[in-house]
Amino acid sequence: MVRGGLKPKQMRRKNIEPDFTYKSVVVSKFVNKLNFKGKKTVAEKIFYDAMEIIKKRTGENPFEVFDKAIESVRPLIEVRPRRVGGATFQIPVEVSRVRSVAIATNWLIQFSQQRKGKPMAECLADEILAASKKEGSAIKKREDTHKMAEANKAFAHYRW
Repeated sequence: MVRGGLKPKQMRRKNIEPDFTYKSVVVSKFVNKLNFKGKKTVAEKIFYDAMEIIKKRTGENPFEVFDKAIESVRPLIEVRPRRVGGATFQIPVEVSRVRSVAIATNWLIQFSQQRKGKPMAECLADEILAASKKEGSAIKKREDTHKMAEANKAFAHYRW
């Protein structure tokens, strides 16, 4: 038995408290990733302002739009590099739910930060709205990831 009761490459997940407005752990994790220079209140303000913008533009529940965006962006399969006999192969691997939500979060934040000329809350709202309609850069990134996995499925037998 390994000390501490954990096997190698196994970590405990932190229990993250749900946010106060939507009672969602996914929103809390999103705000934590959005964090600017350690100022969580600024990140919370940006996120909730984006939710208000979404509510004004669509008239729908902004949390449902956000949840729909996360679901449409999250990848189901990804490629991971694996060295076999001196060559590196890109092996398609299914993604766990927790990791896929984290990847979707990263992509939404990354592509909203790349939008220039507007405040961050508006850029984030634009990216979330585009993702919920299955458009935008984050959806393109997901499709590219899936295409790469499809192209490399011949190497799936190297999976570990």
